[in-house]
Amino acid sequence: MSTILAPEAFTTRSGVELLIRPTTQFDEKELTRFFDEVTDEDRRFRFLAASDHVRHDQLRPLVEVDHLHTESFLAFETSDRTLVATGQLACDAALDTAEVAVSVRADYRGRGVGWTILDLLAREAEKRGVRRVISIESRDNHAAIELECEKGFTAEPFEGDPTLVLLSKTFR
Repeated sequence: MSTILAPEAFTTRSGVELLIRPTTQFDEKELTRFFDEVTDEDRRFRFLAASDHVRHDQLRPLVEVDHLHTESFLAFETSDRTLVATGQLACDAALDTAEVAVSVRADYRGRGVGWTILDLLAREAEKRGVRRVISIESRDNHAAIELECEKGFTAEPFEGDPTLVLLSKTFR
């Protein structure tokens, strides 16, 4: 279960103040607006498919979580409550491996928001006893690959798809 039950304050390495909380079933409209406002490239990187709008079936896993195997977070800029990032943790049934995915608004990149969300997801994975965290990225998503490598992830080819890269980090 998530250790964050109510909004929790975080300050990024560059001083951005965030309130981060788990998503609820009532957040789909907020997430729809968020993904409608990001670039086409950002949507493609997050969902690994090109689209000009995120569909209900794509958002359902972000809002229908069980708080053990899956958890999704929203990060709001504290001063005006603007949604600036989302992060998701999806564990396998054995809680051995978890996949993470992060989306940060373009105007908040380079300000430590991605680092903060990734740290939160890693902490949540470790608390569940997850041994390995993975991220599947488009080879074109250089910023995410660089960030994850800086956070200790190792990159390797994604079997069966040369356009993707698998990044992984082992805890034990």
